[in-house]
Amino acid sequence: MGDIDIYLFDQIARGRFDDRRAVLDAGCGNGRNLVYLLSQGVNCYGIDRDAASIDRVQALAARLAPGLPQEQFVTGELDRLPWADGSMDAVICSAVLHFSQDASHFLAQLSELWRVLAPGGLFFARLASTIGLEPLRGTRAGQCACLPDGSDRFVVDEALLLAWGERLGAELLDPIKATNVQETRAMTTWCLRKPAGGAR
Repeated sequence: MGDIDIYLFDQIARGRFDDRRAVLDAGCGNGRNLVYLLSQGVNCYGIDRDAASIDRVQALAARLAPGLPQEQFVTGELDRLPWADGSMDAVICSAVLHFSQDASHFLAQLSELWRVLAPGGLFFARLASTIGLEPLRGTRAGQCACLPDGSDRFVVDEALLLAWGERLGAELLDPIKATNVQETRAMTTWCLRKPAGGAR
């Protein structure tokens, strides 16, 4: 499984990727969340703004899935994806959306990720939030904030995620879950399904 996000592992263990033929890792980094999927013959795609990371993902794919075209892993931005509407059966976006510059940038990226997701597709995201993080009490979600660990992140809360999911016409697959890491940061799991009608 490599160094897979444990919450993504949970989704895989529950069978939610069993029938996903095309999977995009948006903000794939070095490909830690793709190791298992590549080894299982899933048609994987990846995008990251760091060209060196894409070089490493291409090398990983060449080793684990040598028949996969290297062109499926590209350098780029999440608000300008190069793939067609509805081309991905699942989109993974782990620890990426909290690097958004502001709410407009966040929604532009979310809109693109949703656009390439096929009807019935799975959207999995992990991102920073204010949920259960007492030192951030009073901090308004939907903006950048300085977290107690010293990092600056775009933070969300439950109300925003529910509202944005409703705006997309999405089905919430799991209750929104947040992990508080010793009061230094909170990471929240957001798991949606695109309706068969493909609402946006």
